[in-house]
Amino acid sequence: MTADVHGGTAPTPDEVGAMYDKYGDMLAMTLGSSAVHIGMYLPHEAHTRVASLVDLADLAQDRQTEFLVEALDPAPGSRVLDIGCGTGAPALRLAERAGCHVTGITVSRSQLARCQERRQDHPAGGRVEFAYGNAMALEYPDASFDAAWSIDCVPHLSDRAQGLREAWRVLRPGGRFLFTEFTLRGTPTEEEANAYTTLWTCPPIRPLTTLVGEIAQAGFQLARTQDMTNNAVLCGELMSVLYQDRRNEIEERYGKEAVAHTDPLMEPYRSFTRDHVDYHLLVLRKPED
Repeated sequence: MTADVHGGTAPTPDEVGAMYDKYGDMLAMTLGSSAVHIGMYLPHEAHTRVASLVDLADLAQDRQTEFLVEALDPAPGSRVLDIGCGTGAPALRLAERAGCHVTGITVSRSQLARCQERRQDHPAGGRVEFAYGNAMALEYPDASFDAAWSIDCVPHLSDRAQGLREAWRVLRPGGRFLFTEFTLRGTPTEEEANAYTTLWTCPPIRPLTTLVGEIAQAGFQLARTQDMTNNAVLCGELMSVLYQDRRNEIEERYGKEAVAHTDPLMEPYRSFTRDHVDYHLLVLRKPED
């Protein structure tokens, strides 16, 4: 979470994986432990009472997963690729809800171990497999999946266009690809932009127009977009609050050097997510032959 990634320097897959290996527990402490993605803090249904901010974060992530399962809606028995599967809960929930077969990949060795633990006694575990894998160089044949999704993984990619081309390649004609992505709004300060890329081990985010162009160049048709920015803003706020609230616990886990490095990043990160980040759900379709 505090890798040395600055300005226009894009991280390698190994650097992204190393960040999750080293700071996965810190993310669970500040982002929520149910999954590793933005939660649905503003659901359309009635509010549910929770006892703590951590409970709220977990509940929001579960709501977001359920929402994305419905948005992808794969057919029973279909094959789905989960690109950047995190700690495995979304893949297992997708298989359980939809009756599909899911293959999840991640560049984090610790996440992969957690995936395998979660799979053991899960009712849908027999239809889910996990493996180490790079989104920009998928080790699967052409047209080998009926659908794919990628929840908060695409922002990590050093070559997003290549990631889109790889997703297109492994999908069968007519297959759908759901993913979430952050895009840039306005002009942040260098301090704000660096706080984001450093905390998340990501390349700089770019405007939505750039993403739309890359989608078309990859050969996809855009089937659906949804603005989910409010939830990303609230997630940034909650991460900042939970970091301060649990700072002593984080220091015990990671040491004084880690918190000394992270402390000055939190406020510019908070203002960056509040003032300069949009968050989108996109569903793409690979055209029929």
